[in-house]
Amino acid sequence: MSIRIKTHDGTLLALEPREGDTLAKTIVMSRLWHGVALCSGLGKCGLCKVRFTENPPEPVLEEKKKLGEEALVQGWRLSCLHPSESCDIELPAPTRSQRAIRATSTTTGDFSLAIDLGTTSIHWSVLIGNESVATGHELNPQMGLGSEIMSRLAVAANAEGRFILRALILDRLTELVRLASHNMQGKCVSMAVSGNSAMTYVLLGKKPDDLASAPYTLSYFGGEEKKLGADLPPAYIAPLLAPFIGADLSAGLTAIEYDADVEYPFLLADLGTNGEFILALGPDKRLCASVPMGPALEGVGLTHGRTAGPGAVTGFRLTPKELQKVLFDESHTPPTGMTGTGYISLTATLIRHGILDDSGQFGQGTTPLAAKLAKDLITTEIGEPAFALDHGLMLPASDIEEILKVKAAFNLAMSALLHEAQLKPSALKTIYIAGALGEHVSLNDLETIGFLPPNCKNRTVKAGNTALKGSEILVTDPDARRFAETLPTTITALDLASDASFGDQFMKRMRFTYVD
Repeated sequence: MSIRIKTHDGTLLALEPREGDTLAKTIVMSRLWHGVALCSGLGKCGLCKVRFTENPPEPVLEEKKKLGEEALVQGWRLSCLHPSESCDIELPAPTRSQRAIRATSTTTGDFSLAIDLGTTSIHWSVLIGNESVATGHELNPQMGLGSEIMSRLAVAANAEGRFILRALILDRLTELVRLASHNMQGKCVSMAVSGNSAMTYVLLGKKPDDLASAPYTLSYFGGEEKKLGADLPPAYIAPLLAPFIGADLSAGLTAIEYDADVEYPFLLADLGTNGEFILALGPDKRLCASVPMGPALEGVGLTHGRTAGPGAVTGFRLTPKELQKVLFDESHTPPTGMTGTGYISLTATLIRHGILDDSGQFGQGTTPLAAKLAKDLITTEIGEPAFALDHGLMLPASDIEEILKVKAAFNLAMSALLHEAQLKPSALKTIYIAGALGEHVSLNDLETIGFLPPNCKNRTVKAGNTALKGSEILVTDPDARRFAETLPTTITALDLASDASFGDQFMKRMRFTYVD
């Protein structure tokens, strides 16, 4: 009994079924989809589609939404939604991860490489001296083996999984260094890699037992250089601060506090697949907490979610005449999906005009134009309400629920930290929004849908990718490394998940309004 595969180029091979796994995971573990950024079992991206040449399984709801009736009749299915069992399938040509690269200087020579290694995305910067000469980002090639931290750690529980996860990252870092060496006409002389604790363990090939189950602890603390591969220079790993507050946050604090005048207290919220929060009460006292948020803010897992690039919708505005889309660029590429920022913008716009209420239910609109949009565009798609846009895009109720979950998680972490410090939101000097939303999101939108407390947007800073900015400093500055290495002794971690009231507190915040 085997999984018999014919690839797009005619290659024939057989894989052993893996009990308990999905068909997609078996294919990923074989490395046939190396570099394909899958949504990991959510049935949203469609990149894991295969064609059953015999006895296709019954299609499930997500396949009907994503593939359409004609493709289903032809035997196409989403392999993430079916078990790893004996079958005969064909694979289409793989769709590689989209990569955005931007050169910011024509300077060439030996260089350093700063990496923000996220669960969903990788961001990098090439530096000559202290000057960033090129930047880029792409989806993490590990996505096919888990869209969030705990599923990734489950794969890393055995030696084979750790080997494949690590190889996926190291192969890409090695390729980045090779390409940069060619373009810069020099060699990579130093690296700094900042990621959350789980990604750091995976990068180093460490067994993650202490992160995989309660009580969560750290057995590795960073704050040192490590040799990652034969073709890579030693990489500085910033200190890990708590089980799920990693090197990305010590790098982020370095970007904000090192060699700068800051006012305390401030909140740093780094928003990605895992939400990591630090409430800095003073230079020697900081509270931290983390909450799972999922990959939605990074454009993964929502019906039409995608990363930024040509064809991506990044925002919306309701004019007196129509609902207008804001596109990533002016290339006139037809819209192909929405970024996390685009989803938040659309949600906030609909809330402001009464097309959505604070529970996430569709309404009738509070202005003549909003009422017309509600009447014309609220429809039913595959059994659920949805707000229909042109070019086949839509906002279904299930996506609204995912955005609500992210909002609730953010709200819970922020209010828990403030409660622990006995502070009101008004006491914060600054709120730094970093990570997936930290550059392009509208602060007005964040306040509208309840991420931010009322009247806080004027004290909120879109800080951009603080993990990458901190890594750029740490890759070349020994004094910055010494600053970062003082941070762990100042940290007190809150374990929100072990609180018996966590579920109730989370559900109270499943509303598009901030809850103290």
